[in-house]
Amino acid sequence: MDAEYRSGGLHDPEDETGDIGAEDSPERRVADVDAAGHGERLDRWLTGIAPEFSRNHLQVLIERGCVTADGKPVAKPAHKLRAGQRVEVELQPTDESRAFRAEAMALDFVFEDEHLLVVNKPAGLVVHPAAGNWSGTLMNGLLAHHPAAAGLPRAGIVHRLDKDTSGLMIVGKTLAAVTALSRQIAAREVHREYLALAWGRADEAFVVEQPLRRDPISRVKMAVAPANMGKPARTDVFPLGVGEVDMSVQTRPVSAVHCVLHSGRTHQIRVHLMHSGHPLVADTLYGGVQALGLVRQALHAARLSFTHPATGETLTLSAPLPADLASAWREIGAAGLPD
Repeated sequence: MDAEYRSGGLHDPEDETGDIGAEDSPERRVADVDAAGHGERLDRWLTGIAPEFSRNHLQVLIERGCVTADGKPVAKPAHKLRAGQRVEVELQPTDESRAFRAEAMALDFVFEDEHLLVVNKPAGLVVHPAAGNWSGTLMNGLLAHHPAAAGLPRAGIVHRLDKDTSGLMIVGKTLAAVTALSRQIAAREVHREYLALAWGRADEAFVVEQPLRRDPISRVKMAVAPANMGKPARTDVFPLGVGEVDMSVQTRPVSAVHCVLHSGRTHQIRVHLMHSGHPLVADTLYGGVQALGLVRQALHAARLSFTHPATGETLTLSAPLPADLASAWREIGAAGLPD
């Protein structure tokens, strides 16, 4: 089969010279079904005229109404073709290919120079594009703020926070800064401190030093691993105050805690506190019941300390509790992060 090509081709995800949010003009391809294609499924046949796309993506395009046969929309991937039919497909780019687009958004920068920036990420903002979140991420916002980030690994992001964890993140603005900061993190030379609200009475400081791995049953969770089967992880926990929360039928203690990381594993504080009997308030993934008006885990990256990769200066930066956590903090009468 010979396909006709119309319009300008697919969007280059690294080309951010156009207006942010502007729509592409998708390529259209037209081909006639020959005798060999008679009776073939539409989605399978389309792989012949658009081999650069997966069959799954072509099925999505069919279901979106992007394919016509003899001018009539065809919405079922399993539709059987007839010889002589003229098929036209609008080749919209995959969601993944749009992931590296700049999207203007309001971001709170607590520090910035020509080498790096530190952003105070709000709860609810995903850091990297991934399945289900191919746009509207912190990375998209950074590309709009600093277009040169398109040429850096992960747009300069050297570590991440969970979607519903708020607080400070470091981002490199040059390849040299990204490399140096990544090495500091790997060497555990970036000092990270968090504020959290956890269920139970934590009156004394304690240390949780338990290896972590992916939960063998639920792939969206992490878990404490048996000896020699996970990655080493340590969290130091310091009490800042205990309050009582009225749960209608009874009151339950909630502790405000200051957590210091000695490693940066995925969900580390959440899993370590759950393991110690103190799941975070509103961390429903790890057994933390919602309370105090919170609908996301009560965790905030409050302070960062690291060496500036260009000047050698020690930078110590902090971010106040966001409104939801500040309100809950006041309700239990807890102190703030110590100096």
